[in-house]
Amino acid sequence: MFVFRLDTRSGVPPYLQLVQQVRQAVLLGFLQPGDRLPLIREVVEDLAINPNTVAKAYRQMEQENLVTGRPGQGTFVNEQQSAAMSPSTYTSLRRGLATWLRRAYDAGLDEQAVNALFTSVHQQTRNEDVA
Repeated sequence: MFVFRLDTRSGVPPYLQLVQQVRQAVLLGFLQPGDRLPLIREVVEDLAINPNTVAKAYRQMEQENLVTGRPGQGTFVNEQQSAAMSPSTYTSLRRGLATWLRRAYDAGLDEQAVNALFTSVHQQTRNEDVA
């Protein structure tokens, strides 16, 4: 079963963290169409957060057509327009990124510098692909 986690130091509102985690899990293939998300009360118990926060996240995901709530049954992942990546592609990309991160930290970059470098290259690459 899918398990949520919260980073209280991230500055990202808890409900958005939950939404982002489901988006990423679907994109990476960890959540498949038809998979049930934990019940709101289960998330509240696990994370010790306000039920309204979890309900807000679930509403947001429904509005984005990421999930569908079924009364009395739970909330389920919808079929997505873009297919999730294959496990082998995910594994290969993850290994490459982990190697890159180790090299960046070994070179003396801190987390903020790594994020800035990644964001810069990401934006540049995306702009090149659009042009």
